[in-house]
Amino acid sequence: MSPEVNAMKTPVLRTLVPLLLLALAAGPAAAQKLYRWVDENGQVHYGDRIPPQYADQDRDVLNQRGVAVGREEGAETPEEARARMEQEKAAKAIEERAQRDRMLLQTYQNVDEIEMLRERRIDLIDSQMIIQEQSLKTLRQRHADQVARAQRFAPRNTAADAPPMPEGLAEDIARSESDIQTQERNLQKKRDERAALNAQFDTDVRRFKELRGL
Repeated sequence: MSPEVNAMKTPVLRTLVPLLLLALAAGPAAAQKLYRWVDENGQVHYGDRIPPQYADQDRDVLNQRGVAVGREEGAETPEEARARMEQEKAAKAIEERAQRDRMLLQTYQNVDEIEMLRERRIDLIDSQMIIQEQSLKTLRQRHADQVARAQRFAPRNTAADAPPMPEGLAEDIARSESDIQTQERNLQKKRDERAALNAQFDTDVRRFKELRGL
């Protein structure tokens, strides 16, 4: 064997042999994993744990005789993590699309059935919105009455002889304003829900026609 080959093997043996002797001396009860990995310079390393700077390096798992019995992947780099997440997102979108297609074909026989369900769902939301609009109208009328009443009292009435506002009237006005804002938000949510539902049914009709070749 040439001196050059011996020179290359010597550092590896000096690193590996003590680790193997330690593992053998400890016995099976204390057996632990030994690793072999290569750094960015091509240098082979051995150890019973991976230093943080080499955490992203793939490594071989060795038995107590120094024979590779497995391989572990290193930690993902940020670029690898982003690529994996993008692949998973794309695969999930494809699977969800396939599930939606199966649902459409299994649920409906024709476009008329889709439109009938759309009408029922929209009618339900419309009826809920009518109730909310009536409630909002009542709240606004109550608030208007409270404000009109408050105009007779100081400080809204700036006349020198204006009586003080009755206790609790200002709180009632503030509560009515808060209730109106809440009801307006709820009503807007229903409008948004109605629009989203209509858009989803439009999409379903188009896709159903594509799947059926209509």
